Amino acid sequence: MKSLNLPSFDYKVKKQNGQIWIFDIIRKRYVVLTPEEWVRQHFIHFLVACKHYPAQLIAVEKEIQVCGMKRRFDVVCYDRQANPYLIVECKAPSVALSQVVFDQVFQYNLSIAARFVAITNGCEHFCGEVARENGFRIVPEIPDFGV
Repeated sequence: MKSLNLPSFDYKVKKQNGQIWIFDIIRKRYVVLTPEEWVRQHFIHFLVACKHYPAQLIAVEKEIQVCGMKRRFDVVCYDRQANPYLIVECKAPSVALSQVVFDQVFQYNLSIAARFVAITNGCEHFCGEVARENGFRIVPEIPDFGV
C-alpha cells in the first residue's frame, strides 16, 4: 500500500481467500484492505494516538439517512456527551480532494450535525468548523479531543 502523510502504526493483517484483510480497532474485526480502508485505518489510529480521541467514542461506517437515501459515513467521533463532534470522509490516495468530496461530507453532516468536518485521502487533509452563526471556517489542523 501507498505511504501516507499520517503516522505509521502497528497494524495486523491477514490473507484469506486471496484477499488481504486489516484489523479495525473500532469495529473489532478484520475488514478487506482496500486503498480507502488503508487511509481510514491510518486516520483512526492518528485520531486515537495523536489527537487523543477515545476509541469507544468513534463510530466507523454506519448507515445514515441523507435526503431520504441510505448512505454510510466513514468516521464519526463523539464528545463525552455522545454528541457528534467530528465527521471524516476518507478517500483512496488516488482520489483528489475536490469540492465534490467536501459536498459529500457536508451532505452527511446535515444528518450528523458534527461541529467539525474533515476530508482526507491520506496524503492531504482538510478540516473545518461548522458554526451556526458564522457559517464555516477552515481550521489549520484536525482538532484534539478535549471535550
